Amino acid sequence: MARGCDCLAMHVFGLVNPLQTKLNALKSQGLYRSRRIIDDKNIVNFCSNDYLGLSKNENVVAAFKKAADDYGVGSGSAHLICGHSKAHHLLEEELAEFTGRERALLFSTGYMANLGSINALVGRGDFLFEDKLNHASLLDGGLSSGANFKRYLHADLTQLEKLLYKARGEKLIVTDGVFSMDGDVAPLRELAILAKQHDTLLMVDDAHGFGVLGQTGGGLTEELNLTQNDVPILMGTFGKAFGTFGAFIAGSETLIETLIQFSRTYIYTTALPPSIAEATRASLKIVITETWRREKLQTLISQFKTGAAQLNLPLMPSDSPIQPLFVGDSFRASKMSEQLLEAGFLVSAIRPPTVPKNKARLRITLSVLHEAEDVSRLLETLCKLEKTKDYSI
Repeated sequence: MARGCDCLAMHVFGLVNPLQTKLNALKSQGLYRSRRIIDDKNIVNFCSNDYLGLSKNENVVAAFKKAADDYGVGSGSAHLICGHSKAHHLLEEELAEFTGRERALLFSTGYMANLGSINALVGRGDFLFEDKLNHASLLDGGLSSGANFKRYLHADLTQLEKLLYKARGEKLIVTDGVFSMDGDVAPLRELAILAKQHDTLLMVDDAHGFGVLGQTGGGLTEELNLTQNDVPILMGTFGKAFGTFGAFIAGSETLIETLIQFSRTYIYTTALPPSIAEATRASLKIVITETWRREKLQTLISQFKTGAAQLNLPLMPSDSPIQPLFVGDSFRASKMSEQLLEAGFLVSAIRPPTVPKNKARLRITLSVLHEAEDVSRLLETLCKLEKTKDYSI
């Protein structure tokens, strides 16, 4: 019996050691990821995606609480079993109207919406084209689809067109709207033209534009006045500007029915809690009517960009709430993030593989929850870090 235990112990340690070796390698490269528990009210959060400050809005919270009383905490099952409530259905109808699409379909997360949609639309023998800086969920969707998966250089329409000329059969172009780590936007109008010329479907993940861009917060497609005919597949999420949780795909009747029948991440997972759907309905009303939130956000973005330019801070080009400060070295980015926390600011260091090698940065995000003085203090602290180079505040 003892010998059996020894063998088991050897097996366990044989498994653990290679895993520990991988973890040690991450640490040696400055790429080890750690979670922070933040409960200090004196910390100013400059890395949240809660762009419009709706996650704690009293109307959104009240809608969530009431729905929890009415429906319970969970949905109980997948949408196609018994998890599709009136709250879900109303939200889908309101999202379709808001985005100018025939229908919308809820997913539990943006990751699942992207993965499930791509895999439902293309497969072996088809062609899929994605921007190299697309979100991981889009890239994973491409890798798992079995399609001929081609990545083009960031926003490089010339390279994309050359790839399209060579492709035969069903084709799909997929891009972020606002790129999550760089903050710049896709050349969406040009992509729509290119897609039509080559008889190709176009899908846009507008997670970081939805709620922020456009006159009513409809995102990049609204800002560019692009319709369902221009962008047949539109994805948006609720966990950013809407302050809740979950995601949706909007498009034609045929598209949505196709996803209901073939999207495995829709069919085989529990539906969002109805309380989340009701909270999101409340958020949607605020997004549409309280335009001052987008106006204030734009003012803060302008203040930060102007101040950074005056201080010669190496900001990457972006007009969105995502304002990346280029650092380069992963160790340096991590150290700067730690020192900012000591100074009272929560700013994440973004390192490979999330971004390319030697392109680590501080991903600074702005929100209507910030005030002008918060932005000024952050700029002053960043300037001090840049000047001293020893990262001491």
